[in-house]
Amino acid sequence: MKTTVPCKITHSQEDNCWYVEAPGFYDGIMTDGTTLEHAKEMASEAVSGIIETCLERGIPFSIPPMHDEPNLYAIPLEPGLAFALWMRGKRESNNMTLAEVAARMGVKYQVCQKLENPRTANPTLKTLRKVEKIFGDELVAL
Repeated sequence: MKTTVPCKITHSQEDNCWYVEAPGFYDGIMTDGTTLEHAKEMASEAVSGIIETCLERGIPFSIPPMHDEPNLYAIPLEPGLAFALWMRGKRESNNMTLAEVAARMGVKYQVCQKLENPRTANPTLKTLRKVEKIFGDELVAL
């Protein structure tokens, strides 16, 4: 699962700010910032909020691929959301239910449910290690 969304960020001399758009992701999303870094932070918050809303309401969405274009930046999703999307994607690509993942982790079903919810996903290192073992991916290199 991609953890970045391509966003176009341009500077307005007239307004003395940076404008952000997410072309191909969600038409109508627009935010701004006083600096380029601030605009990137605002973009991350905006696209993460839209994806969280889509997940909560069962609205399908897709993240367009990054491509080479002037003023196009790969905006990272907020960490809890990025992990929740990764976990859900891994579980689904392995044709597993939440209950099956929970059983293999040795935890209650509700723990896995929380891990796939962007508002509650906050795994401990111990939990991350269990997830890594199940899906065969390294998430944390220590």
